[in-house]
Amino acid sequence: MPTIGVFDSGFGGLTVLRELLKVLPGVDYLYFGDTARLPYGSKSAHTVAKYAISSTHFLEQQGAEMLVIACNTATALALDDIRAASSVPVIGVVEPGAKRAAELSKTGKAAVIATEATIASHAYQKALAQHGIQATEKACPLLVPLVEEGWVEHPVTEQVAHIYIDEMFRNGGQGADVLVLGCTHYPLIRPLLRRVAPPQVQIVDSAESTANQVAQQVKNCATAKTGTLRCYATDSVEKFRRLGSRFLGREIENIELIDIEK
Repeated sequence: MPTIGVFDSGFGGLTVLRELLKVLPGVDYLYFGDTARLPYGSKSAHTVAKYAISSTHFLEQQGAEMLVIACNTATALALDDIRAASSVPVIGVVEPGAKRAAELSKTGKAAVIATEATIASHAYQKALAQHGIQATEKACPLLVPLVEEGWVEHPVTEQVAHIYIDEMFRNGGQGADVLVLGCTHYPLIRPLLRRVAPPQVQIVDSAESTANQVAQQVKNCATAKTGTLRCYATDSVEKFRRLGSRFLGREIENIELIDIEK
């Protein structure tokens, strides 16, 4: 069973790891959160690629035999660069989510919500188009800070989500029967988004879709052993433990502070 390295600019990628732990509990995982250099969303594609490559090289040095880029921004802006620089297989979060949306859609139309950087890259739009699906995209910049504040069931978060979702389904999203969550923070407010989205619209969580794709790739390596988890952060370990536990849905014990700039 390969050691799987999971990379994100911060905490959101822990929702991908949470799904991986459900489908592949016997794997050894290495999680890297580049918390000192987040957010990636405001950085150029060149800088995102540079940061992501240095982080994935670190994971390879720690023994990662497969990499999951659990960051939508890094996947959208730098996946090809990361693959070119890596010596192990690399899976991003965009394509699995797009593929799942295409499988579910009956109308051939999907709606995508994500951060501004992911939407500006049109990565989901391009990936969905390859599956014959027309996408309407909407940047929802206020949702990430609300999730990180822990306001996952707060009336303010529901109100903000309503404004974004209603606008999208009024302006170009008519006929979409799938809503793709194109940010790894959004699974934490999935129940809230379910209430807000039109009832006929199915929700696709790209964290879940990515975990399922990884599971398919390593399904022949089943093991009975219990896997291990080591986490690395480039900024406050305490903050990582506190916030990260929310995203992972369990306490995080083993966190090491590292200086990636060295």
